[in-house]
Amino acid sequence: MARVPCGDCFRATGARDILGPVATQPTTDAPWTVQRLLTWTRDFFERSGVDDPRLAAEVLLAHVLTCRRIELYARFDRIPSEDERSRFRDLVKRAAAQEPVAYLTGEREFFSLKFRVTPEVLIPRPETELLVERVLDYCRQREMQAPRILELGVGSGCILVSVLKRSEQALGTGVDVSATALEIARSNGQRHGVEARLTLVEADWLNLPSGAVPPEKFDVLVSNPPYIAEAGVASLPECIRGFEPRVALTDGADGLTFYRRIAAQARDVLKADGAVFVEVGVGQSAPVAKILAEGGFAHVVTQRDRVSGHERMLQFSPNGRN
Repeated sequence: MARVPCGDCFRATGARDILGPVATQPTTDAPWTVQRLLTWTRDFFERSGVDDPRLAAEVLLAHVLTCRRIELYARFDRIPSEDERSRFRDLVKRAAAQEPVAYLTGEREFFSLKFRVTPEVLIPRPETELLVERVLDYCRQREMQAPRILELGVGSGCILVSVLKRSEQALGTGVDVSATALEIARSNGQRHGVEARLTLVEADWLNLPSGAVPPEKFDVLVSNPPYIAEAGVASLPECIRGFEPRVALTDGADGLTFYRRIAAQARDVLKADGAVFVEVGVGQSAPVAKILAEGGFAHVVTQRDRVSGHERMLQFSPNGRN
């Protein structure tokens, strides 16, 4: 792999050599300032099909310069060092090849908190914040003093840790089949100071080991399960299909397997007046409601994603009174 050119500028001819033939900017002796790097990279990402190219460029450069994104605007005239430009160049090439920016930087913001992420866990997404909001609202409206929250498929821990961070007396149990995911969730719990109220369990969904369920059971069960149907995986964008863990994306069947398992087993761990909150994929609201209804759960609320307008979050109750 070619090195970044020496000297005080990252010349456009060098950019062509390093980043490929899509870099068609004319040769110029202008120095590669922060502003120029961002502009060039944004344009390059647009041509490469990277989502939100300006944001991606800013996140990567801020990561390399170890500063906040907003601080880049006060450093527009700064000329990054050769080493910084070299590291930035490598990240830009990988992002242009559709590797997710969150995996390149090792973190993603969710519910105004930063979470560690690796290719072993699903990248947190803005629409999933709706689950956090609804669980917090539910606990506040009922004036719960120390609600017990169970999350199935905890992954990075973004949902459960966000709930515990905003509900200072809540107790959380996160379940995942992946020991690596649990380690990442644990590190995020420590990062945000909630590790003392966070219990992590390695288990296959609701097949929990003895002692994992408190005698009084859980007040809330929350989950963003793998809901992509196997037939739909091939149509996912390369940045998802090629990099995010398949086990966190699909059940290998029709996308509804884990909702069936919740319907069949949730009563064993949930209080009679508890609640179930799940995220669903596009077009899954009706079939998921039917599955839970057949399991004896009453559909209480459906809420739409604010951005896409899709029905995204469903709430259920074992007794229909929530």
